[in-house]
Amino acid sequence: MRTRSRILRANPSIRSLVAETTLSANDFIVPLFIDEGRQVRTEIKSMPGYYRNSLDVTVSEVKELYSMGLKSILLFIKCKDELKDNTGKEAWNKEGLMQKSIRAIKDAVPEILIMTDVALDPYSSYGHDGIVKDGEIVNDETVEALVKMSLSHAEAGADFVAPSDMMDGRIGAIRTAFEKNGFTKTGIMAYSAKYASCFYGPFRDALDSSPGFGDKKTYQMDYANRTEAVKEALQDVAEGADIVMVKPALAYLDIIREVKNAVRVPVSAYNISGEYAMIKAAAKMGWLDEHKAILETLTSMKRAGADLIATYFARDAVKLLEN
Repeated sequence: MRTRSRILRANPSIRSLVAETTLSANDFIVPLFIDEGRQVRTEIKSMPGYYRNSLDVTVSEVKELYSMGLKSILLFIKCKDELKDNTGKEAWNKEGLMQKSIRAIKDAVPEILIMTDVALDPYSSYGHDGIVKDGEIVNDETVEALVKMSLSHAEAGADFVAPSDMMDGRIGAIRTAFEKNGFTKTGIMAYSAKYASCFYGPFRDALDSSPGFGDKKTYQMDYANRTEAVKEALQDVAEGADIVMVKPALAYLDIIREVKNAVRVPVSAYNISGEYAMIKAAAKMGWLDEHKAILETLTSMKRAGADLIATYFARDAVKLLEN
């Protein structure tokens, strides 16, 4: 034989030397769920080992995450039921839980990169990502609300806003508002290709944000479509997105690669709650090795083209990589 490919697989040293894809703490965004109260730490039943914490607990957690080398967090808050309505106005309350959380975390860990979820579903009495009229999620009025929400996050000190709503034109509207109001250093990570997926279930448990009627297929993408994702990503970049996202990740590796090939901005992928829960459940049953599954799936996302990965496994992955 002239070629023996196994030579480059013979031992851990050569395998690590020629590895085409590597993971590090710099690849990860840590999603955090924040609740009202003090010393609150509530495990999310459908996401074993993951918690919704009060702000004081969250601040302590962020300090620990930063000490581990994790430099970016993505914030979600659980809104009280009595504050929910069809306008989403609590989303831009300067003294709201999100705004207070941004300020407190920045005060405690100034170096941490704070990204914030921008969508109305946590604040909506209907559980939808937009304002509802006559049973329809209306686009343009929702965009106006999302702009107010984004400005309030920027004013509180967020480094990036992350619109996850999939309304048409919201990236351009947010970028224009940032420019007009002097927030020229605030970035936008657009959920550009967010699919209507069954894998979001545990996340909706975490924030009590399941839609009160129907589904989200009139604004989230059809999972049968591929080229549409490229169109959406290119449009968001043209409107001012600094980073584009594909969500979910594991069943959409082909989409991550398509988007990566098409754009010239960083691509993020969201390793979502259902993907987390599947590995946890299979590991609990003894059907697979959880630690190996974590690293293999995260590596597959980066190999597909993700520059950044939002994942509930971030803390575990860093520990595994250290070992």
